[in-house]
Amino acid sequence: MKKIFYLLSFISLISFASFAQDDEGGRMPEKMAEYIASKLELSKSENEKFKPTFLEYLKELRKTTVTNRGDRLVLQQQIVELRLRYRDIFKSQIGEKKSNEVFFHEREFIREVQELRRERRGNQKRNLDQL
Repeated sequence: MKKIFYLLSFISLISFASFAQDDEGGRMPEKMAEYIASKLELSKSENEKFKPTFLEYLKELRKTTVTNRGDRLVLQQQIVELRLRYRDIFKSQIGEKKSNEVFFHEREFIREVQELRRERRGNQKRNLDQL
């Protein structure tokens, strides 16, 4: 079970890193935070605590990815340690149950963004073929 978690974490990190590079002016992290807050059904006060912390987590995740890009095993370990640390922080802000769901919704958001991009690329390709 832990191996699956590590593998999913690594895959989500790589996916996140790939779309974060294309981010225009920092909007994608904001959208992800809003998406997760809505999925968790956070109250206004919970969201006020959660959002800045989550954005800080994303900054640290990006930094960790860049710093450990050359060593996949160390990268995986650093990501797990980062998520465990932030899960404890989220737990104090939004409760244990919701804090355990944050990273699931993070992966879900990434999958949805990737799917939208695939659809857009497909539409662009079809439009070019019609010319």
